[in-house]
Amino acid sequence: MNNKLPYYMAYPMPLLYDDERLERRDFEYMKSLYPDTAKRLLPYVEEESDRMEYEGSMMYDEYPDQLQLRLMGNRIYDRAQEQEENPGEWLRDLIQVMLYQEIYKRRSDHRKYKRKFY
Repeated sequence: MNNKLPYYMAYPMPLLYDDERLERRDFEYMKSLYPDTAKRLLPYVEEESDRMEYEGSMMYDEYPDQLQLRLMGNRIYDRAQEQEENPGEWLRDLIQVMLYQEIYKRRSDHRKYKRKFY
């Protein structure tokens, strides 16, 4: 009795998830290279993004509301300014940039995973 499987059955979808794994690893590595201030802010940014990540969230709108994005940034700023020696407009700007990057990544992931129906 021959128990060998044909090639197409043994490897039905080669490297299907490899690109996603490499992207995630690369993204995490780039986050590890952040300066110290950005590393301290990152948990606040991720926490706020987690809070706003649900189906139907304004985060996934085609054009997210700028007011809501600024309010998200202000909530992060209010929590983070206590730990910074010299908080100011630079901290608010850094938070906004980090928040927009995090939202972009989550929107991208959401679009990728939403299309898959298996």
